[in-house]
Amino acid sequence: MCTGIRFTSTSGSMYFGRNLDWTQGYGERVVVTPPAAEVPAAFERPSDLDSAHAHTVIGMGIVAGGVPLYFDCGNDAGLAVAGLNFPQSARYAAHACSQPDAVNVAAYEFPFWIARNFSSLDEVRRALSKTTVVAKPVSSDLPVANLHWIVADATGSIVVECLEDGLKVWENDVDVLTNEPDFGWQRTNLRNYLVLTDAEPATATWDKAQLAPFGSGMGMQGIPGDYSGPARFVKAAFVNSHYPVQESEAANVSRLFRTLGAVAVPMGAARMADGSSEITLYTSCFSAETLTYYHATYDEPGIRAYPLSACDVSGSEPFFAPAA
Repeated sequence: MCTGIRFTSTSGSMYFGRNLDWTQGYGERVVVTPPAAEVPAAFERPSDLDSAHAHTVIGMGIVAGGVPLYFDCGNDAGLAVAGLNFPQSARYAAHACSQPDAVNVAAYEFPFWIARNFSSLDEVRRALSKTTVVAKPVSSDLPVANLHWIVADATGSIVVECLEDGLKVWENDVDVLTNEPDFGWQRTNLRNYLVLTDAEPATATWDKAQLAPFGSGMGMQGIPGDYSGPARFVKAAFVNSHYPVQESEAANVSRLFRTLGAVAVPMGAARMADGSSEITLYTSCFSAETLTYYHATYDEPGIRAYPLSACDVSGSEPFFAPAA
């Protein structure tokens, strides 16, 4: 289970973040990949940017065989991407496409490929029209994860899904993504909750009885409170869309962590078939305003900041970022 959101500040700068919900971590840390990093690609892609033009990438992940495997990340142009669990519906291509203009990308490298090579959502949209996402593992020790992705910049966000009938790009007008089912279903399901409101209900008259509300918050009666993908999608979309637009960096970071906190999973509330408990392992935030990556973990909820400006990105290998 995971939840991702995106919004903008009063100045139009983007803030992007996610909860990563699972039963165990993978040793993930904040990884920075400099433009000159020599990262092996899964397929030959002449269109990829060279080291003189590639973007610096920062985000949460692990490094395997010199390859940064990002769970979520942003780049120095203010573009961000996150992969969320999509176990039932994801259908990657079994083999690379052989068409002359095809661009083949392994599922494991998709977030890094997006962040390293593109500056804007429009560039990503154009590139995806020729892209095939392939079920190729990074190694025999790391199987292919079934994911879908939210990609965002200051102008908006899209959802990228590999479905039975091919790669689908959804325009995401609610700036939220969770898990199953597919985004089209989740977006349609919001219409079941169109009567929700942040306003306090008016007093109702039932014959001689005057029924006054107990207090604020009753306009949200009927919003789902469980931790399933559909429930978290509805709640995150409501909270994200109703949160007042903020001005400062501190206020926007607080907004992101508070919004994702509304759908964070505590221990003991979501038990897996094997008896393990799924929890929100970490919450992250990428500020396109300051190019700072923030994160907090389940056991250490204090927010730590990783400004890209504090990193030496002149090297040729991915490295772990120091906290400010």
